[in-house]
Amino acid sequence: MLEDILVPAMFFIALPWLIFHYVTKWKTAATITTDDEALLDDLYQLAKRLDERMDTVERLVSADHPDFENTRLLPNREKQDQPLRELERMMAEKKGESR
Repeated sequence: MLEDILVPAMFFIALPWLIFHYVTKWKTAATITTDDEALLDDLYQLAKRLDERMDTVERLVSADHPDFENTRLLPNREKQDQPLRELERMMAEKKGESR
């Protein structure tokens, strides 16, 4: 008698609740939070500054030592920087939308 009530309750109440609970957990864990976005923005700005510093150091070293092979400072810098400009444009649009 108790089994007749308990088994359908497990299938129609407990099992869907358990599935929906973990689906909700997975969805919230997969999203980027505001703190994560701020951290990524800070890391991007830091990487950009470090890249500029490396360019400066290599320019100084190549000026002091003519036989130094400068592999980072390529003549076609505009083509290299295009993905960075696209990323900056997307970040600016995202910040404009969030404010």
